[in-house]
Amino acid sequence: MADRFRITLAQLNPTVGDIEGNAAKALTAWEQAREAGADLVAFPEMFITGYNTQDLVMKPAFHQAAMATVKELAAQCADGPAVAIGGPWVEGGSLYNAYLILKGGRIGSKVLKHHLPNETVFDEVRLYDSGPLGGPYAVGNTRIGSPICEDGWHTDVAETLEETGAEFLLIPNGSPYFRNKYDVRLNHMVARVVETGLPLIYLNMVGGQDDQVFDGATFGLNPGGELAFRMPVFDEVVTHIDLERSDDGWRIVPGKIVPQPDEWEQDYRAMVQSLRDYMGKTGFKKVLLGLSGGVDSALVATIAVDAIGAENVRCVMLPSEYTSQASLDDAEAVAKALGVPYDYVPISDSRAAVTETLAPLFAGRDEDLTEENIQSRLRGLLLMAISNKFGEMLLTTGNKSEVAVGYATIYGDMNGGYNPIKDLYKTRVFETCRWRNANHRDWMMGPAGEVIRPSVIDKPPSAELREDQKDSDSLPDYPVLDAILDILVDQEGSVADCVAAGFDEADARRVEHLIYISEYKRFQSAPGTRLTSRAFWLDRRYPIVNRWRDRG
Repeated sequence: MADRFRITLAQLNPTVGDIEGNAAKALTAWEQAREAGADLVAFPEMFITGYNTQDLVMKPAFHQAAMATVKELAAQCADGPAVAIGGPWVEGGSLYNAYLILKGGRIGSKVLKHHLPNETVFDEVRLYDSGPLGGPYAVGNTRIGSPICEDGWHTDVAETLEETGAEFLLIPNGSPYFRNKYDVRLNHMVARVVETGLPLIYLNMVGGQDDQVFDGATFGLNPGGELAFRMPVFDEVVTHIDLERSDDGWRIVPGKIVPQPDEWEQDYRAMVQSLRDYMGKTGFKKVLLGLSGGVDSALVATIAVDAIGAENVRCVMLPSEYTSQASLDDAEAVAKALGVPYDYVPISDSRAAVTETLAPLFAGRDEDLTEENIQSRLRGLLLMAISNKFGEMLLTTGNKSEVAVGYATIYGDMNGGYNPIKDLYKTRVFETCRWRNANHRDWMMGPAGEVIRPSVIDKPPSAELREDQKDSDSLPDYPVLDAILDILVDQEGSVADCVAAGFDEADARRVEHLIYISEYKRFQSAPGTRLTSRAFWLDRRYPIVNRWRDRG
């Protein structure tokens, strides 16, 4: 029996629906594996279709095309290492999330996912049938067990594989990022190693798909839970890993352990990567956004430049009579620091024309929020006109605090195709700006150094829709608001929990009310980067019509 087994791990970025393109990526990695003398090249979960496909995978023409492509790939890879690749599979009229083992020009083995996740962003019970508990597959004389993603988070699948002869575990994943998730994964995988006594390889994909970002960080554990290697976060990497057999069984030969960036860097990378991939995978080349002089638009502009380059980002200042000189100066300074094209489009005349048009109808009524919203909607109208004329996707710039309480104008500043800071609370926006000013990485396309000057970060936040307006006029201060939101949204806590944490009950009830009455806005909002496990998209699905309130 062989005493050494080489596996090529393809931590790659597939595109949902690009079956031929994903297969081409797989073939390229297989060729690298063959040159390296590998016994097996492994890909993540559902690689051939991309992930997460949602209901697309149930379309017969789609999953049949994926199955046919896997068979073609098997034929292409007949002379060389075996291939382990994720994809949909139909047997007996049932659709499965499968891991397909290609060898000798055909599909030699099939692993069918048993535990189907049905929480947060996953609806796999809706999409797939549950496969049976099964045994390992053979590559040469080596028997490998492959729990598929969620199967690795449960004891029964891994223990069944160990009991039926698996010599190590290779777990293919489509595990999307949320803050500090690596530690959660690691703890689960250490438990599987302790329970089975087998080495374990956790293979994850990378890349953005709608709101989700897959962060890679593929790693291996030896018996006892010792970390044998770790691949980078977010980067596409093909790595060759060796296992050696001794009297005590297989062990992963120790390799490079790539350091883990801190949560601030990983959040920022996720926002950059998600925007870059959202554009690249949908075909957009350029973006524009309204640059107001405020901190949110400054951060979105910086993320955009880091994602696609300054030459592909247009910033537009749309001042009214309420726009301060400080905001004008700050917006221009950010645009110059980033090196982006900067347009100046005043809205005062347009606002006057709309006001005059509506004057007969509004006669006898005081000015109120209506007039403020006209300004925001004029800006939305003009930005969408620029977007249409030049083919540039409009970015929206509302942070999670604003998205939560509806502090944004629907059909106004909510206009846009993507929002990279949608899951970033305002207090984290400030700190993320400071982090970016102090840090630069090779994956950033923007300039190093201070790109968001301190006056942008430090001034009191304001929508500047009326004289001397401040966000704190109508909302609790952001440290208080964000802490209450964390309890009510991220922790699904109660008003009583807010009070127990030291917050005013009236503030908590008001924030709760704002959350519920803003649901209709979120249903019509742009997608944005998921940074937490309670993001406003698939993680948290509430009804628009909802008269329930927490009475304690």
